[in-house]
Amino acid sequence: MTEQYSARTETVRAALAAAGHPDTVRLVPDGAKTAAEAAAALGCEVGAIANSLVFLADGAPLLVLSSGRHRVDTDGLAQRLGYGAITRAKPDDVAAATGQVIGGVSPVGHPRPVVTVIDESLAGYPDLYAAAGTHDTIFRTDFAALVALTGARIVTTSAS
Repeated sequence: MTEQYSARTETVRAALAAAGHPDTVRLVPDGAKTAAEAAAALGCEVGAIANSLVFLADGAPLLVLSSGRHRVDTDGLAQRLGYGAITRAKPDDVAAATGQVIGGVSPVGHPRPVVTVIDESLAGYPDLYAAAGTHDTIFRTDFAALVALTGARIVTTSAS
């Protein structure tokens, strides 16, 4: 049976294909708006969920790929990256930057490049799972592939 995906998910699939990444997109029938829901649906550790969180860094979009096991320390991250302030983006800012909505933001498939950082703790998992443009689709990848796909800078995003 061939899955029917939304236009946002098809955009993510096209971005993955263009980068030479295998098509590992799959539907999560009951949805997974949070890392805990995704981990439960996939039967993996919550830390293996690569959350794609949009913030504003001195007013410009910043995509933070963070492990589902912790929260982003915006003050510490701003200091490490040299920004004056990093604040959580509003839903309209998220949609404008990514073409996707909160709960389904993918690390790829955006209308234009977004400055991206990835938490180094994600390297500790052989398989990572990220949203594929909607709250009910995900794709499997690994740390090296995710860095290559996004051009992300590797940092610590949580409090030390």
